[in-house]
Amino acid sequence: MQNHPAIRRQTLSDILHRTAARLPHKPAILCADTAWTWREFDAVVSRLAAGLHAQGVAKGEHVGVLARNSHGFAALRFALARLGAVMVPVNFMLNADEAAYILHHAGVKLLAVDSGLLALGRAAAAKGTLIKRFLWLPSEEPAQFPINAPADLLNFHSLAATDLAAQPCPEPDFNSHHLLQIVYTSGTESLPKGAMLTHGAVIDQYVSCIVEGEMAESDTVLHALPLYHCAQLDVFLGPSVYLGSTSIITAKPTPENLLPLIAQHRISQFFLPPTVWIGLLRSPLFELHDLSSLRKGYYGASIMPVAVMQELIARIPQMRLWNFYGQTEIAPLATVLKPEDQLRKPGSAGRPAINVETRVVDEQMQDVAVGEVGEIVHRSPQLLLGYFHDVERTAAAFEGGWFHSGDLGVLDTEGYLSVVDRKKDMIKSGGENVASREVEEALYRMPGVSEAAVIGLPHPRWIEAVTAVVVQKPGADLTEAQVIAHCAALLAHFKTPKGVVFVDSLPKNPSGKLLKRDLRLSHKSRYGAT
Repeated sequence: MQNHPAIRRQTLSDILHRTAARLPHKPAILCADTAWTWREFDAVVSRLAAGLHAQGVAKGEHVGVLARNSHGFAALRFALARLGAVMVPVNFMLNADEAAYILHHAGVKLLAVDSGLLALGRAAAAKGTLIKRFLWLPSEEPAQFPINAPADLLNFHSLAATDLAAQPCPEPDFNSHHLLQIVYTSGTESLPKGAMLTHGAVIDQYVSCIVEGEMAESDTVLHALPLYHCAQLDVFLGPSVYLGSTSIITAKPTPENLLPLIAQHRISQFFLPPTVWIGLLRSPLFELHDLSSLRKGYYGASIMPVAVMQELIARIPQMRLWNFYGQTEIAPLATVLKPEDQLRKPGSAGRPAINVETRVVDEQMQDVAVGEVGEIVHRSPQLLLGYFHDVERTAAAFEGGWFHSGDLGVLDTEGYLSVVDRKKDMIKSGGENVASREVEEALYRMPGVSEAAVIGLPHPRWIEAVTAVVVQKPGADLTEAQVIAHCAALLAHFKTPKGVVFVDSLPKNPSGKLLKRDLRLSHKSRYGAT
């Protein structure tokens, strides 16, 4: 029948099944001692989906995932998609109260956890959620399913061994418009919001990633940043499944783990935020491993300091770099700075991806002039449906018929976007606006600076004082006066830091993003203001 629902269906389940049909014997997923071909991965996903279905997991049910990167995480992601269930990934760095808010708000009844996070999952579930059962996931570490496990703990391995002849996986009866996942934003200024994304939105975003990032079936991709975050999950793992690239999965984004994996598996494609790229460059192991296979390097979450970019290009000369900018709500890729523009347009987020239209507007939704600061807004099939159970914030986000990113930016004469700051990170010092990223760029030009973050702190005179938080390179012995003098030679007086704090490390979330709110709280009394 020409109107059979499966004929034109395009879901995450379908793209995996098609890849398995095209490349049945090619390596698909490797994680520690587990190795699956595409045919094996597809079969594991079908058996796991059938097992979950037999346990009552139905289309539309919201299933939480509180787990580190593993082959189990990858299989569950596609098994839920095959069932039409909705994945709710949870940041494993949250405390029990924070995780409980997301799980309760999303209406999660089944929570998947690995051994290391089972205690946190149970503690969160006990705080007024609807969770009645847990699913144990295998991890990168050789943990075993608990002996004498309670009845409410399901075993991944048992479900993934389901006999499909006796308990077939249900045929999907949904399409690309069906809800795939609810991904909660970080909630730095308010309670987290659950961005609702469909199969179609995420697959359209895969197309943007593949086209703009020149991704290919021949790539071997290392997935090291947390899969609960949409960057690793949907910018890299998802497109790898779509294309049939080989994926190496690890939960440990440390130089001691990453550098040997790159050399061992001849990794060709790799994503890290700038902070983690810096960690690789500073590692004494860097020169001891063969990185010649790296051809495509990607960064995001923050702008790559020019000095660091130049060092990457010099030390891994065969690797081309891309800057991917976006946010959860657009699934998440919005704009791309390509390799040929890295040094020509330093600090830029590039131009809109193939499936995205982007503007920079004022408060009246009028385009600002070239070089003027405005809010970045988007239109795209990649965008969220809205925020789960939050009509008011959904309406505000889509006011004027465009999605409001909350980021401030400028366009140059060639249409390249530079992200000035998050609205919340713009420093208002003495009545003047200061973009923290501009000051950070100046700091990275100073010999002896390994990492830097710039924040505004309460000040009795300036209201907010521009303050530099600096990690020094090994052997450096910088002073506050030297740092301030360096910045004063490069920046206007009102942009120059009023003070400098030296620290051993900067606080980051598991995705490598700087936690400036933590720095603001830690140093809020530096100038004696309250």
